[in-house]
Parts: sequence; C-alpha cells; structure tokens
Amino acid sequence: MVDQFVSNRLEGIGEYYFSHKLRAIEQLRQAGADIINLGIGSPDMAPPDVVKEVLSRSLEQPDFHRYQSYKGIPELRIAFADWYQKQYGVTLDPQSQILPLIGSKEGIMHISMAFINSGDHVLIPNPGYPTYTSVTKLSGGIPIYYDLKEENDFWPDIEKLNELDLSKVKLMWVNYPHMPTGAPASPRLFSELIRFCRSNDIILVNDNPYSFTLTDQPRSILNESSSSDLVLELNSLSKSHNMSGWRIGAVCGNEKLIEYVLTFKSNMDSGMFKPVMNAAITALNVQKDWYDSLNDHYAKRKEIVLEIIDLLGCTTREDQAGMFVWVKIPEGFDNGEAYADHLLETYEFFVPPGMIFGSQGHHYIRFSLCSSAQQLNKVLDRIKSKK
Repeated sequence: MVDQFVSNRLEGIGEYYFSHKLRAIEQLRQAGADIINLGIGSPDMAPPDVVKEVLSRSLEQPDFHRYQSYKGIPELRIAFADWYQKQYGVTLDPQSQILPLIGSKEGIMHISMAFINSGDHVLIPNPGYPTYTSVTKLSGGIPIYYDLKEENDFWPDIEKLNELDLSKVKLMWVNYPHMPTGAPASPRLFSELIRFCRSNDIILVNDNPYSFTLTDQPRSILNESSSSDLVLELNSLSKSHNMSGWRIGAVCGNEKLIEYVLTFKSNMDSGMFKPVMNAAITALNVQKDWYDSLNDHYAKRKEIVLEIIDLLGCTTREDQAGMFVWVKIPEGFDNGEAYADHLLETYEFFVPPGMIFGSQGHHYIRFSLCSSAQQLNKVLDRIKSKK
C-alpha cells in the first residue's frame, strides 16, 4: 500500500551499500562471530584536545544556542580563508567565496540542486563516491560516467572526454586525492581539468576531504583556477581533524556559484550550531605537528595493511594518498564482491568490494585505515594462522 506514495525521485536509488551490509555484520556478531570492520572511513581517533575544550566552554554561553546565520559566523569564514591561505596558498574572500556547510556531503546535494535541471548530464568518475550518482539522480540529472583506469594513474582521459557529446553536460565531479583509488592530485591534472571544463562551459567541482592524509603536500584545485572559472571545491574537517560526526565542511570558489548554492541551502537548514563553529575555528588553527602526528598513525597502520595484502596475494599501488588502500584481488576470483565475501567467511573481517564504487572497481576491494594497529594485527594473525 505504501509503494504508491513513493516519489519518482527514489527510482534507481537503492539503500546505501554500507547501510545494509553493516546490518548483516551485526547479525553475524550477535551469532557469536568476532567480525572486524575494515570498511568504513570514519576516523577512530579523537580531535585535538583544545578543540573539545573550546566546544565544552562554548556550551556555557547562553546566546550560542540560538539560530545562526546560513553563511556561518564571520569568524568561521575567516578561519577557513586563513586555512586555505596557509595550507594551500590560495587566497579567498571570506565574505563571498566561502560557504560553511553542515558537512561537505550536504554540499554535494546543495550544488546539484542549485544547478542541475531535469535531463542535464553530469560527469561522474568511475570508480567514484556513490553519492555523486545518487544525488545526480535525485536532482533529476543523468549520470555520465568517465572511466578511471590504473594504466592512466586513475586520472581522467581528457581525449576520451572530448569525444563525448558534451552538449547537455552541466557539471563534472572530480575528487583528488581520489577515493577509492587513492590517486594523488597534481597541478598539471587540475590545470587540464579546468581547461577542459572552461572550453566546454561545464561547472567543475573538486571534492577534497583527503588532502591532508598520507600526502606530502596538500593541494587545492583553486590553486590553478581564476576567480572567473566555474570551479568549486568542497572541503571538510571530517578526515583531516577526526571530526566526521561534527559535520563541518565548506564549499569554496567562484563567487556567483556560491551565491546560488546559498540560495538553496538557506531553504534547507537553519544554520550550524555556534559552539561547533567556535570549535571548528580552533581546529582550523592547529599547527603542522597535528597533521604530522595523525599521519604517523596512518602510516603505521598502512604498513600492517600492506603486509595483509601481500599475505593474501593481492596487489596495490604505492603512491596512494588518503585513509584507504585500493587493492586488486588475486586471480581465481571472479570479482571483488566474491572475494570480499571470502575474506568475511574465512578470516572474519569485512572490506567492501570495489564494485560499489563503479564498474571499474570490479576486480578491487578497499581497506580502510580507520582501525587501530591492534585490530589490524589481529586480522594479520588470523590470516597467518590459516596459511
């Protein structure tokens, strides 16, 4: 009876893979299995202590509990601008080129709803973050996938893109450092993408939450763009500051595009919680040693994951950035889903198959580095005991 009321917008939008898979894992745990989850990219370490202290103190301010501006408090926009200048060397106007968000994921929806009309085409990486596809469909757009292949360093093939019918393409999603492959960015890559979108009158959006994780140098696509380019960048404190549950992000870039995103956003929420914004300002001012310390943890975890990968007979690339490891499955298995199920049944640990990120992930799985070295070593010991 209920089905007749469901909006057409949900056609082709299935339940998020991790949502139903985690339910299945929980059932296995209730049956007594000790399942170790190496799938979700939710940082397990805490934010800087000073950030938590600022949040706690802010809760005592009586006026901090009221509705706040849709654009965030000016101090937060200034903090984001200073952060972009210090970390990326990018100069932004905090008044017109930065819009704080309740997590960058909402920015994907806001951008899509602000610019995509029914029937518009959207270029989406394959493999790529599944939300780009679901939000495109929800906004009435049509996903057009472009392949990212290992032999091309998981970069877009600009020549092949130019062979497409681009007449209906309104927007292009890129995501470097890339999730799930870990492919790093470069100034050349960003420049080529900007030229391609400029010549074809396409809005270009770089989703950039991983630029501080296991990378030698944080990069922003805004380094290579001019203020007139139709370029936006999403950023977030979720991964860089272990604040995923706090929901703090921002969209930065072209002033006019930001205005339209704000128009949509202001009809969807009532601003961010001021104590959280206050704490975010402090987080954006942490020193380099915070990032270095965090990356030391991830580097040690990655060493264990690489040992696991080697023991399983899988292969991976050494140049990956971010908090995931993209892994090609060994011969003898038809696809990553079958191999991930094999690992779950044999060694009682979960990793997602690459196919959930697109058809180009068919022969891959993805490890997360958001589990302790103790948990990772536990997986390693299980594999060694059965070899």
